[in-house]
Amino acid sequence: MATSFSPTTQIFHNPNPSNTKTFSSLPSPLASSQRSFTSASHYATLKLPPTFKPFQIRRTPFVKAATIEEIEAEKASIENDVKNRMEKTIENIRSNFNSIRTGRSYPAMLDKIEVEYYGSPVSLKSIAQISTPDASSLLVQPYDKSSLKAIEKAIVSSDVGMTPNNDGEVIRLSIPLLTSDRRKELSKIVAKQAEEGKVALRNIRRDALRAYEKLEKEKKLSEDNAKDLSSDLQKLTDEYMKKVETIYKQKEKELLTV
Repeated sequence: MATSFSPTTQIFHNPNPSNTKTFSSLPSPLASSQRSFTSASHYATLKLPPTFKPFQIRRTPFVKAATIEEIEAEKASIENDVKNRMEKTIENIRSNFNSIRTGRSYPAMLDKIEVEYYGSPVSLKSIAQISTPDASSLLVQPYDKSSLKAIEKAIVSSDVGMTPNNDGEVIRLSIPLLTSDRRKELSKIVAKQAEEGKVALRNIRRDALRAYEKLEKEKKLSEDNAKDLSSDLQKLTDEYMKKVETIYKQKEKELLTV
């Protein structure tokens, strides 16, 4: 007849079914209490305590160390990201300054104007040639004359502060003279935009420092290497700060020159 076993039951073969014995001297961890065997046919059951747990082997996870090439690639990626973002910051400052008129005409004054052309917004300079016949006027000559009305509408709705004159062939714009008070107001706007650019540069520097600190914590950079990179980063930041200051001084001089 078959014998039923509990889930914690271990099965041992009993070569002599006529014998039933009680064992009290089993190896640890079974030696702490008496264990009993009962025979049934040629098998015996061993009842284990509920606290008994089988031995488990713990495996230490394998961690792959970064190679020198991988570390150098990460450093180069951070440096390239910093330079690209700082260059874009300079470009944005130039673009903002160009959109502020100074009393003298130059094509970049219309750089930010977008025209609805065949259902899609496009930059004015991509669909028209912009020139300066003299120091106080602009000439807009579209490549497609059917876009004249759309260009005129875009200029009127923009913040350039000029009234377009559409003669059916080209659009002429006259640059109004700036008053002394208006020049001072624009100078303050330019100074604010320059300061915003410097803040952007500092934020880029902060992000790069955090990236270097992360590499140092991961043991990919030594403390000395991290300090050297931080020093180089500061020199690069100072270089771009000077660029912002130079652009700002040039624009301020244009605004204040009558």
